[in-house]
Amino acid sequence: MVAGEAVYGAILTPKGRMVTDLTTLWLGAGEGEGLGLDVATSGHAAVLGHFTRFLPPRFARVEDLGDRTGLLTVLGPRAEEVVADAFGTVPEDGYALLGGGPAGGGLLVARWVEQAPSWDIWAPAAATEGVWRRLEASGAVPVGWAVREMLRIEAGLPAFGVDMDDTTIPVEAGLLDRAFDHDKGCYTGQEVIVRIRHRGRVNWHLRAFRFGNAAPETGQQLFEADGTKVKGRVTSVAQSPRFGQAVGLGYVRREIEPPATLRLGSGSGPEVGVEEC
Repeated sequence: MVAGEAVYGAILTPKGRMVTDLTTLWLGAGEGEGLGLDVATSGHAAVLGHFTRFLPPRFARVEDLGDRTGLLTVLGPRAEEVVADAFGTVPEDGYALLGGGPAGGGLLVARWVEQAPSWDIWAPAAATEGVWRRLEASGAVPVGWAVREMLRIEAGLPAFGVDMDDTTIPVEAGLLDRAFDHDKGCYTGQEVIVRIRHRGRVNWHLRAFRFGNAAPETGQQLFEADGTKVKGRVTSVAQSPRFGQAVGLGYVRREIEPPATLRLGSGSGPEVGVEEC
């Protein structure tokens, strides 16, 4: 990694299950040398526990900035224009620290290529309202978390705590090539990942769902037509203007090859389209 670079990855248990996914940002060498970790709220406690157990304090110090930091996301076709007008900089890739970053009372502006065009703005919690006013003055309009979730689901991106948890093998969630560098090692859980990559397979795969007009509840099970054995489950749901129907994410058995059709709730339930993410 180099300063200004952001890398997506995951922390695993020795059995190859997920502690959490995260994005790592290297803050550069010098007095403030360190790594910034963007971790989902649902993975926060597990990450701190993992570091307490495995990271010797004489090698590195962990500082939890979660309660002191606010986050605003700017997305949409005019996102780049709004961010540039509000802060005078738009990272083409990676991130930019302004005024020392959140730990120093400033901002961190990060470009996320997975859900383009999208920028995250971190700021000290007390300054978040002021940051929003700057964005608003530059043309930003509040849309709420539900819109970001809709775009995430449309893009086929799993979220930890929603589509992934501590029982998930990252290969199941489609993270094999997205979250791991196969030329590097060693890392906790690597043996499991390498074995699956070269010789094995997993029983479940993350898939995109098309539900039609009616949005189901998350957690509902999927079946083959007239079948009684569970072949899948729904983990995320949103109404999608892009697809003109309710869409979702979830897992299906490996023998169900997309494109396919399953049934919601029972073998005689409504049809659900199954596609690659």
